[in-house]
Amino acid sequence: QLAESGGGSVQSGGSLRVSCSMSGYTRPPGYMGWFRQPSGKDRVGVATISASGTTTYAESVKGRFTISQDKGQNTLFLQMNNLKPEDSGMYYCAASPWTQLEYPLRRSTYEDWGQGTQVIVSS
Repeated sequence: QLAESGGGSVQSGGSLRVSCSMSGYTRPPGYMGWFRQPSGKDRVGVATISASGTTTYAESVKGRFTISQDKGQNTLFLQMNNLKPEDSGMYYCAASPWTQLEYPLRRSTYEDWGQGTQVIVSS
C-alpha cells in the first residue's frame, strides 16, 4: 500500500514537501515515482527514482523538484521548491516492479498507486 501526505496550498515561489509511506512490500519496488494530475487533465510523470538511486525528472520541474527516499522508514519524498501555479494538481505516489525502465516517467509501467494528495499553488 502507498499513502501520500503533505499536500496543501502555497503561493507561487513557495515550497512544499509531499511524502509517501509504503507498506506491505516483501521486496523493494524497482522504481518509485511521483505523478501529477491537474484538474481535468491526464496524469503525468513528474519524478522517479530507481532502487539503485537513479533519478529522472520531467523537464518542467528540473532544478526545482527533488525526489528522494528513506529506505529505512519506507518513505518516498518529493521536495518542491519555487512552485508555480501550473504545478497545481493531485500528486500520486506510484511503484513499479521493474528494475529497468527505458521510460521511467511513463505512467503505464507503474502498478501500485496511492490515493493522492492535493497541491494548490496560487499566483
